[in-house]
Amino acid sequence: MPIKWVLPWQPNAGHTVNSQILAEVSQCVVESINGLKEGKWKATLSFYRPLLKDPANAAEFPRDFLGISLPEQPNKYYFVLRGHRLVVEADSTIQTIMEKLQSYKTRVALNFEGFQYQLGDFQLRVGKVVSIQSESLRGIVMEMEYKPSSSWEKSHKIMGEFFDIWQEALSKRQLPGHFVHMEPNFGEYGLSGQYTLQHTAVQYATLMLQMIASVQAVRN
Repeated sequence: MPIKWVLPWQPNAGHTVNSQILAEVSQCVVESINGLKEGKWKATLSFYRPLLKDPANAAEFPRDFLGISLPEQPNKYYFVLRGHRLVVEADSTIQTIMEKLQSYKTRVALNFEGFQYQLGDFQLRVGKVVSIQSESLRGIVMEMEYKPSSSWEKSHKIMGEFFDIWQEALSKRQLPGHFVHMEPNFGEYGLSGQYTLQHTAVQYATLMLQMIASVQAVRN
């Protein structure tokens, strides 16, 4: 499977994300680096907490975990259990089973959605992060995919060089922020150097947890 980086937009101090920044970023893909617009994409993340009927059983359940639906495999659902450093692939019907069992409740649910663009060996997906409940803009995200390779180590230099070119093109628009590359420790989750959708799930989980922490920091 092709290598993918999941990159969140980090606003400059004193600034927030808005739809104008998203529009400028999308425009930059087409006008500055000649991206060919292909179609829409969407991923969904949910942050779960257990519904404990008996607090004495708390140790038997993960304290929290994330569930992720990815467009590449709509019939699959990925769980990321941070406390256990574990990524689990399940059939998408597991969501219906969880609702019926009522053992876990969704605390936060976010959609990552936008458009994808083709640039030679690269594919970019640029989109907004919105709350399913309110549709309010929570962030901006970009997926950067390098199709010829599935080796994380071998493609790292090429991905980095392309990212630098992209950042330089975007900087000319003088937007109040930039995309950042966060690289989780995949080895902690037992994932090898050959890229899989489980690697993508861990990246999205890391991004979502960072967003939750940022919101909490602002509130405090």
